[in-house]
Amino acid sequence: MHNAIRSLLASRGWQLNDNAYSIISACDDWYRAQPTDAHRRVTLGGERYELERMGFGRRAAADDANLCEVVSVDAGGGDEDQREFVRSVLAASRFDVEFRRQLELVSAEGTAACYVRLDQADLYSDGRLRGGRIALNYVDALGFIPLTVENGDVIEAGFAGEALEGTRRVTTLVLATIDPETSLYRYETFAFDEAGREIPERRASILLGRTRPFAVMRTAQVNPLPGMQGFGYPKLHGAIPILKGLDAAFTALLGDLDGAEKITLVNEALCSFDQDGMPLPPSAQLKRRFVLLGERLPQEQSLVHEITPAIRVGPFREAIDLLLSLLGQQFGYGSRRYSLDEGGRVVTATEYVGERQDMLQELNRQRYEARAYISGIVRAVLSFANLFQGGAFREDAPVCVEFDDSFITSRQVRLDSMRQDVLSGLGGERVKEIYLREKYGLAPEEV
Repeated sequence: MHNAIRSLLASRGWQLNDNAYSIISACDDWYRAQPTDAHRRVTLGGERYELERMGFGRRAAADDANLCEVVSVDAGGGDEDQREFVRSVLAASRFDVEFRRQLELVSAEGTAACYVRLDQADLYSDGRLRGGRIALNYVDALGFIPLTVENGDVIEAGFAGEALEGTRRVTTLVLATIDPETSLYRYETFAFDEAGREIPERRASILLGRTRPFAVMRTAQVNPLPGMQGFGYPKLHGAIPILKGLDAAFTALLGDLDGAEKITLVNEALCSFDQDGMPLPPSAQLKRRFVLLGERLPQEQSLVHEITPAIRVGPFREAIDLLLSLLGQQFGYGSRRYSLDEGGRVVTATEYVGERQDMLQELNRQRYEARAYISGIVRAVLSFANLFQGGAFREDAPVCVEFDDSFITSRQVRLDSMRQDVLSGLGGERVKEIYLREKYGLAPEEV
């Protein structure tokens, strides 16, 4: 974290959690397949080398994210205008893409967040903002700063991020705190240049409403790590020793493959020598034409000897399969997520979950966390619209989130079941509309 941010928070009585950021940073390196101290090795001869990086950390996190993929978000509560407004805000902020990215980061690093902002608004003399465009800012775990946590719920928070403005890099800090006089939320914005100096003209303070202007998504697992209040459990933390083993095993296997080229040893009797006494191996044209002077012919193997290095496929397969099985115990949903089958194909969580319905219990807990996160974002968006754009939306309207279950249930089975509901009249026109849309890939107006 930027030292300027550290100093500013300290002046307000808050202290950064260095232990939490150290753990998250280590997980971030393994998620992004960056070189770590575990990859830097030295041979007995003092030669430095690095282990290959296979990127299994990101593979595992992406596999988790596949199971929480969101298909649609309905925040209308029966109001079509409200539904369309929320849909337009989410689309303008690329919510589908960013939420999918954050799902991976939550699985790997434990936490992700999002806060609502107002762009291009008019500032009035009373300090209030009007108009503008509502947008979302997505924050990774390393930029998320929990300030006040009650019963595991983050009440106040800070959000830090870097942006490139022309040729200079600017660090921005946004503090979302509760004003002690009004009990309303307040945004305070600070900006720092590359040297850590504050840019005074960028400082701003805006009074908001009572609705929390941000949302936090965390892993559904209990975080057993001490001193990480406000942060979710980073799953990669427990899997790092196994990921080290996988990278070491693959490096050794690749070493066998790299040295698998056949070696030919030629007796000096078949070579000529240059003026410095260095041997010149026989060329392809002359390798069959030799004159050997001696009492007797040497043995065939003493003239030319070929060595074909062995590739230890069997031992490596067993080692990698064991490590993948251990990874399945530390990461993902349920048990035994990863293994090598007899055909050598990696069986992933998204394939295995279709056969292991017991995984759904843990998966549903994570989906509940994702649903609460999306609901928090939607309510913050509606609050901003009511505060700054003269909206009259229902902030407490139910938010319906539909997840992609194609990895768990067959799409055809689901469509057949829905067709029977339509024929039976269950769900009315709404179910019929969903069925036609999914069956034929139609847009709502086409339906």
